[in-house]
Amino acid sequence: MKDRFYDYIQNLQDQICAGLETLDGQAQFKQDLWERPGGGGGRTRVIENGAVFEKGGVNISAVHGALPESMQKHFGVSEADFFACGLSLVIHPKNPMVPTVHANWRYFEMYDAQGDIVDSWFGGGQDLTPYYLFEEDAQHFHSVCKTACDAHNPSFYPNYKKRCDEYFHNTHRNEARGVGGLFFDYLKATESMQMTNWYNFVTEVGDSFLEAYGPIVAKRKTLEYTAAQRDWQEIRRGRYVEFNLVHDKGTLFGLRTNGRIESILMSLPPHVQWHYNHQPEPGSPEAELLSVLQQPREWV
Repeated sequence: MKDRFYDYIQNLQDQICAGLETLDGQAQFKQDLWERPGGGGGRTRVIENGAVFEKGGVNISAVHGALPESMQKHFGVSEADFFACGLSLVIHPKNPMVPTVHANWRYFEMYDAQGDIVDSWFGGGQDLTPYYLFEEDAQHFHSVCKTACDAHNPSFYPNYKKRCDEYFHNTHRNEARGVGGLFFDYLKATESMQMTNWYNFVTEVGDSFLEAYGPIVAKRKTLEYTAAQRDWQEIRRGRYVEFNLVHDKGTLFGLRTNGRIESILMSLPPHVQWHYNHQPEPGSPEAELLSVLQQPREWV
């Protein structure tokens, strides 16, 4: 399974990078191959200063070795070896009318002293973070997510949409990071879902990414915007940074497993602002966004 999924994310990285380059029309991804001292490595691809995308990364990695002590405590195990591979992406557009997007699909195995698999699971999802709310964009994104889920189980979309709303939430500010999408973790074999079934589900979600995000970018990338709207984008980006550094499991896992810092922190936007006690004008589009972020909404 680990070889099968690693092959999949290598191909998916190629497809997504090609699709995003077409949407940008100017910039191309630069590739950086790296090795992890403890075992494994990855292929980082970053796009910067494009016509549409200010900064973005589409990264894959496959790392293995002894499970660090901090992660042993997290999983409640003694000494063990692990393997983890996945694709993680974050795209920060230049135009504040185009939302930031994040996605991640990953697979994890844990082994005993004899090298036998004692646990394995899939995780991942995709979510949208707009700076200005276009309801039809959120509806489109969620519709694609729902279609991918419904092909496998009608309960998946409502369950994983709810988990996304709960997970991508800045609890210290009592507001969502964005308008959500899907979030799932610890997808393990059961009587009704074998690991092959979970593989089919996770890869269907991964294959849906460009369909979910691409049309939104194409529709919004040429809209005009003001300097004040750009400032609002950068203020909201600050909330994005806060979530990733305080709450995000992927970031924390990378740091705890001696991951590659440049790849882990590629999710951080290049230009961010923090204003003391910033409050948007009542009734403004900025205030409308905040009202949506304070109460999860059903989009489809």
